[in-house]
Amino acid sequence: MKLSQSEENYIKSIYNLQSKTEKVNTNSLAAFLDTSAASITDMLKKLKSKNLLEYKKYYGFRLNGAGNKQALKIIRRHRLWEFFLVSKLDMEWEKVHDIAEELEHVSSAELIEKLDRYLGNPKIDPHGDPIPDEKGVMPVLKQIALKDLPHKRNAVISSVSSQTPQMMEMLNHYGIKIGSPIKVLKSFVFDGSLQVKIAKQPECIISGLAAQNIFVYDT
Repeated sequence: MKLSQSEENYIKSIYNLQSKTEKVNTNSLAAFLDTSAASITDMLKKLKSKNLLEYKKYYGFRLNGAGNKQALKIIRRHRLWEFFLVSKLDMEWEKVHDIAEELEHVSSAELIEKLDRYLGNPKIDPHGDPIPDEKGVMPVLKQIALKDLPHKRNAVISSVSSQTPQMMEMLNHYGIKIGSPIKVLKSFVFDGSLQVKIAKQPECIISGLAAQNIFVYDT
């Protein structure tokens, strides 16, 4: 199925929204994309005409099976390109998202499968997000939020859910990377912040907000 770049962006956005909430409506999608409700309505009509959406009264809309399949293809391309940019071109992990946003619209199936093989069939991208396989199966990561990690237990940083420039700046400042060993030493009820030890770095304080967006494998 041939989709425009705009249609692909909407499909991926709907997928991301519906993974967080059961109800996706025009207003929530408009807020997510920072656009008008009228623009959302027009695009939803286009996607529905291509049989990519389903609508349920009082519950809004969701991608159907075909829509989810398209979304996973886009996500697969995006995360493979991020992996390529970091692992082969030595780009910093906080700089690759916007470039991958452009590259994800290169939809040649042959190119993507060759890219996947060239990279060694990676399972996660540089931010720790799982990469769907060629059949659209998303690996399930057994991880927990850093805020839920028991004190003094050894863990390894597995992914970062917030990838804003501000968040990435903070992670780089503290030397936090995917695969870094980490241990929570103390938590503070006042603001949810944590005192942590990261690899060989000095002990530091991580905010409660950051701790909600950093995920770990409990080792």
